[in-house]
Amino acid sequence: MTTIEALLLGLIQGITEFIPVSSSGHLAIIENLLHINSESSQPFVALAHLAMLVAVIGALRKEVKKLLMELCRSIYDIYENIKIYFYNRDKKEARRYKKIISNNYRKWFLLLVITSIPTALESYILQDMANLAGGNLLAPGMGFFITGIVLLVADFFPRGKRIPRDVNYSAALVIGLIQGLTVFPGVSRVGITLAVCLAYGFQRKFAVRYAFLLSVPVFIGSFAAKFSYLGGVSLSWQTWGGYVAGVLAAGIAAYFCIGKITKVLQNKKFYGFSVYCFLIGAASVAGSFFLA
Repeated sequence: MTTIEALLLGLIQGITEFIPVSSSGHLAIIENLLHINSESSQPFVALAHLAMLVAVIGALRKEVKKLLMELCRSIYDIYENIKIYFYNRDKKEARRYKKIISNNYRKWFLLLVITSIPTALESYILQDMANLAGGNLLAPGMGFFITGIVLLVADFFPRGKRIPRDVNYSAALVIGLIQGLTVFPGVSRVGITLAVCLAYGFQRKFAVRYAFLLSVPVFIGSFAAKFSYLGGVSLSWQTWGGYVAGVLAAGIAAYFCIGKITKVLQNKKFYGFSVYCFLIGAASVAGSFFLA
């Protein structure tokens, strides 16, 4: 992979990662058109996901800070409840236990965990199939069609009002199961996850942040899975330099894109993104036949 190719892939991933148009689908198309070896590009993918992780944490730092603070407080309350249990048992008293899930941020964190578990399991199981699908233009094209249809349907969902305290744990589980299927190229993780959240009546602002924050465990898992590639592939310093340039481009583009696209997704319909997915999906499918 050349420096120009790394910069191109980095910019495309950074721009499309948090837009409901599938970054993986775009990357699969570019790699097929430029004949980039997906195996040798794995170190770049690992570093790019690390850059995406930093970008989303930086862009949503207020929410991340509050979630982590409430996590620490929850752990402390659990510790206090253990002490209360032994005190009640020894003293034959009935002191009241502290409520663990006592506010929206604690509930939000738990919902994120519940959603992430089935996503991680499905991604692990389906990853080989997804990599195989990314080796041609037909599969990403079909994925774009699926994303376009889902986004089109999502525009008809009524505006929801649910915030964390109103969301059932079963809903979080279903969201995770469906999100796990977005491992295939062309199927937008943000787009599909956001649509399912809206179908469950999530408040639009909460749904967007929920979908974005779910990328944190996704990027951590992806980086961990591909970490071995960083030392397992022999690359020149020039190649590593190109990778670093591409990764920086991805992280910077993603950071600024999150701020812009958040307002769009909260207030606008998805029709434009749907049309885009249909167009690029048609182009990808056509290319799979003409360029075969």
